[in-house]
Amino acid sequence: MQFSRGQVVQGIITGIMPYGAFVKLEDDNYGLIHISEVSNGFVNDVHTYVREGEKIVVKIIDVDHARHQYKLSLKAIRKNRMTHKPYRNDQISKFSIGFRSLEEKLPIWIQEEQE
Repeated sequence: MQFSRGQVVQGIITGIMPYGAFVKLEDDNYGLIHISEVSNGFVNDVHTYVREGEKIVVKIIDVDHARHQYKLSLKAIRKNRMTHKPYRNDQISKFSIGFRSLEEKLPIWIQEEQE
């Protein structure tokens, strides 16, 4: 069976690498969810979003029919779900913007994203 761009399909995570997750679709078709297609927010580790052997639903964003390979997106499925907590105006004024403040705040923001 060949799939087409824009189609929403189910698959199983077969492997996870630092750059994304491999997914087995029906009929020996395979795809990759690139790290940039996992979430709208910052993704530090793909393992925090998917697990090997997990059944997932993904959207096909590009197709290589000759190789039976697909570029997949998890974030396109979850686009209606908020991926980060918005900051209120009073929170933004609590810290200055600069390299030091970013270095201090980045671990906090990553933790908030994972919650």
